[in-house]
Amino acid sequence: MRIALDAMGGDFAPKNNVEGAVLALKEYPHIEKLFLVGDATAIGAELKRIGYQDQRLEIFHASEVVDMHESAAKAIRQKKDSSISRSVDLIKNGSAKAVISAGHTGAAVAASVLKLRTLKGIERPAVACLLPTEVGVFVLIDAGANPDSSPENLLQFGIMGSAFSEQVLGNKRPKVALLSIGEEDVKGNDITKEAFKLLKASSLNFQGNIEGRDLYENPADVVVCDGFTGNVVLKTSESIAYAIFGWLRRELNRGLVRKIGAQLARGAFRDIYKKTNAEEYGGMPLLGVNGVCIIAHGSSSPVAIKNAIRAAAESVKQDLNPHILRKLEIYNENVAATTSVQ
Repeated sequence: MRIALDAMGGDFAPKNNVEGAVLALKEYPHIEKLFLVGDATAIGAELKRIGYQDQRLEIFHASEVVDMHESAAKAIRQKKDSSISRSVDLIKNGSAKAVISAGHTGAAVAASVLKLRTLKGIERPAVACLLPTEVGVFVLIDAGANPDSSPENLLQFGIMGSAFSEQVLGNKRPKVALLSIGEEDVKGNDITKEAFKLLKASSLNFQGNIEGRDLYENPADVVVCDGFTGNVVLKTSESIAYAIFGWLRRELNRGLVRKIGAQLARGAFRDIYKKTNAEEYGGMPLLGVNGVCIIAHGSSSPVAIKNAIRAAAESVKQDLNPHILRKLEIYNENVAATTSVQ
């Protein structure tokens, strides 16, 4: 297993990225090689500070970094030696099987599309995010790769999300829903209304529209939306979870009785925190490209980076792309059959 890590991507790079890489190498012996891509001097200084050496670790120097305010596609074209660009190059030339970045999401998407290309039949890749529910998790797709999406894009997101849910999460015939402002098929904007028709006519196990209030209580296995909406849902959910735990912490410290009750319920609080903690999930796969790309949170801690590396290794092992292509073939065969009948 050979993995490339954009060591300069993220709010706390390269410190957290290097620390996360060290944690991963200590915990996952099946990692054959881990490339730390970025400023060799800065990365080397972090490794020296930690006092860690491992023959599986290799620094791959890149002299540039894509800043968060830069245009993604423009930065990839102009900054040929950026850490994210060089990380994806390692997949393109066969040196690595997966890339991880906590940096500029748009740049990671642009580099993957420009250098690796999308799968045949996929117009745009999409970020798949796992969100917790009372009984497990569901896949939210797209979680940020495409602010604007066509109905055809949303259909393809549903196909990719369904393949991911089936192959990775083990859901047979996963239920697919379209995020909208009402359950009725007449609700939504022009794009979601048209996407509803395409999803309904497909061979997916389409359940119709789903509203925001049902996401966590009565969710589908796969929830489809454009990247703008998905990213708002994701970040709002993270904010609410963080706020609720803050409120609980303050209220449970008001008086001796509450403190005792909090201690008695400590295990339950810990389990809920673990379930809602984004760090446990590591990173989000970018589905639809010819390779494995994991998008990590910009503020990822070393533990989150470690888990993103774990997610990358698991994605390589699961070999999801052939399953996505097969679902696309089935869809195209059904469309061709329907057209010939007409």
